[in-house]
Amino acid sequence: MGCYDCCIRCFWAVPYPSLVATLLLYAGMALFCGCGHEALSNTEVLVETYFARNTQDFTIMASFIKYFQYVIYGLASFFFLYGILLLAEGFYTTSAVKQTFGEFRSTHCGRCISLTFIIVTYILAFIWLAVFAFTAIPLFFLFNMEQTCHNINLLAETTPSINQHGWICIDARQYGLLPWNAMPGKACGMTLASICKTSEYHVTYDLYIATFAGAGVTLLALFVYLAATTYNYAVLRFLGRKGVR
Repeated sequence: MGCYDCCIRCFWAVPYPSLVATLLLYAGMALFCGCGHEALSNTEVLVETYFARNTQDFTIMASFIKYFQYVIYGLASFFFLYGILLLAEGFYTTSAVKQTFGEFRSTHCGRCISLTFIIVTYILAFIWLAVFAFTAIPLFFLFNMEQTCHNINLLAETTPSINQHGWICIDARQYGLLPWNAMPGKACGMTLASICKTSEYHVTYDLYIATFAGAGVTLLALFVYLAATTYNYAVLRFLGRKGVR
């Protein structure tokens, strides 16, 4: 076998869908974990500075933020290892499918491993769908905050009286960021408009957008994994029934 034939055989055995899914998974997790960690830290500063006067009102949220930051560390490590395993499984199943009559042959144990990865990836995709929806909550809060500030600025340009837009508020307690007895718990009027002009707000907003995008890319990667592994497993099952083992 010549060098050209060896190269063609190697390129033919590469599981391109699994490779693309692995790259998407690492890119999505890098966005989600890196930006999510910083967004949580900035959220703690933003809420503590402008929405909570008493530190006791902010204790529960601060504890939740620190706990979730540790969860992010664990997620980054887990998905890094799981991506390597899925890529290795993709190489195995692709080789088993494309070299069925060569020296490498699929086994019953190998098909069981492939089925296990399909089930685990399906469960992870279902769980990550909930995580993807959860990341939309702070983004929704900041988006409403931006729209409210925009309305306040429009009213400030059209009405000279400050009392005309002093009733427009954003209440952090309605979004579960603070308990209902927290004071002030909300920002109104030009105070709210001034918050929207701070660098902390804009950086936090951008970080949550990147976190949301990273969660979506990770979910897409899991779906690509599911499609690739399910297809390869189905082909292996078909070959097994044909007597190719």
